[in-house]
Amino acid sequence: MPEHSFHTPLPLTLEVAIPSGGIDVETTDGEESTIVLEGDERLLEQVEVRHEGDRVAVVTRGKAKVGFSFSLGSLVFGSDGIAVRARIPHGASLEVKTASADTDLSGRFLGLDVNTVSGALRVRGEVADDVKVKAVSGDVDLERAGGDLSVQSVSGDVRAGSVGGDVDLKSVSGDLHVGALVSGEARFTSVSGDVEVGIAQGSFLDVDAGSTSGDLSSEVPLASAPAGEGVGEDPTVVLRGKTISGDVRVFRAA
Repeated sequence: MPEHSFHTPLPLTLEVAIPSGGIDVETTDGEESTIVLEGDERLLEQVEVRHEGDRVAVVTRGKAKVGFSFSLGSLVFGSDGIAVRARIPHGASLEVKTASADTDLSGRFLGLDVNTVSGALRVRGEVADDVKVKAVSGDVDLERAGGDLSVQSVSGDVRAGSVGGDVDLKSVSGDLHVGALVSGEARFTSVSGDVEVGIAQGSFLDVDAGSTSGDLSSEVPLASAPAGEGVGEDPTVVLRGKTISGDVRVFRAA
């Protein structure tokens, strides 16, 4: 069970690129990063762990190297793959490239960029800045994003709690759910997946959304504002999107 420790004051970006297995990252106090690898020895021999400047990288070498395209699905070796457990300082950023490894994150991150085929992504905690995810069938479950949220998925479901910036969601058959938006622009495109968007208390809604055969409903009055006040002076969510057969529901967040 190889273990690597580095002194890593912020700013810091952790890069993890493995075809299959599991990725578990937790942020902690201090300026130390610890990487623990588990798996078959033959697989571990293909993994390189290095610290260069403000980056720590855990990457596979040679034929097992993970690329950037969705053809990653063919690069799965072994039934279990490699398990990566990392502990990094609060406020670090994370980049993940994988075919089928599930990614579990907890703590406080600065930014998040994930490219996966079938691996699920679960984030418990907060990403202070932007979140970018590209997936085919892996589900995405995110508690809080302080910046923009961008997700491209084919069949995976996307569930986000609160988002502080703009939202851009694209899916074919996966359901899309955003729990609370305060302001900014929210764009969505879906074929058969349902779409649910929550509007925070005190925020207004400017919506232009449509569905060919699905139902559309909104609990939030459209383009409404208190008497004597303009919508432009108050937090407003601009919702734009379309779906073919999925339902679209806008609700007032608790």
